[in-house]
Amino acid sequence: MNHYKKLRLFTIIATLASLLLLGGCTDDKTKTQPLKVGVIAGPESQIMQVALEQAKKMFGLNSELIQFNDYITPNIALFDKSIDVNAYQHQPYLNDVNNSRHYNLVAVGKTFLYPLGAYSKKIKHIEQLSDHAKIAIPNDPSNESRALHLLQKGGLITLKDPNNITATPEDIADNPKKLVFVTLDAAQLPRSLDDVELAVINSTYSVAAGYLPDKDALLLESSQSPYVNLIVARKNNADDPRIKQLVEAYHSQPVLDKARELFKGAAIPGWK
Repeated sequence: MNHYKKLRLFTIIATLASLLLLGGCTDDKTKTQPLKVGVIAGPESQIMQVALEQAKKMFGLNSELIQFNDYITPNIALFDKSIDVNAYQHQPYLNDVNNSRHYNLVAVGKTFLYPLGAYSKKIKHIEQLSDHAKIAIPNDPSNESRALHLLQKGGLITLKDPNNITATPEDIADNPKKLVFVTLDAAQLPRSLDDVELAVINSTYSVAAGYLPDKDALLLESSQSPYVNLIVARKNNADDPRIKQLVEAYHSQPVLDKARELFKGAAIPGWK
């Protein structure tokens, strides 16, 4: 083998060795970097904190909890890789986000069902709802539909298609009380109770505002609801072993105990 060929062979071998070394360093770096987990500020954040503490005990997992105050930003942050995983949404919402924004987000585990409830400061029973009453509902598409289905269950409206998971007020076939719907950001719904007769609120925000689903809701989703919340990752990082460790830790008894403490029995484990 002449000198040129030997030099070329040596260069190829050295390059491959460097690539392998860099690959190994990247894997090690990934393992030591904190897993960035996005949640909605409030009770769900406290539950996730317990899960992360369990993941640290069980697997030595380093993590960072990132809190958000709306339902839009956590998926944007996940898609642009500002965070590695989030936990706050159900499958219909995730489907809508993926379709409308062309994201590649996937469910990797289940958390809890937080029942949607209808609350009021002005009436004690749903039968007391007045004609032309203002009803506040969430403004994101899937929870807007979810709220309308709850109102249909309560006999207040009838939807054209009872199974339409993307229903809006325009899909109401019968509204005998001529109810007026006001759509608001989910976090604003508890504060709207001073201005409307009824507000349909996610448990995350109702509990934080002092309204307990099983005690204060005039209408409440049943345990058979399909809206179980999810742990969500990107398609290209869904197999990250750190995320699998997080899911396992989330399904531990201390997390379940914390959810029961915070939600007074209104958080239903979706993985059981």
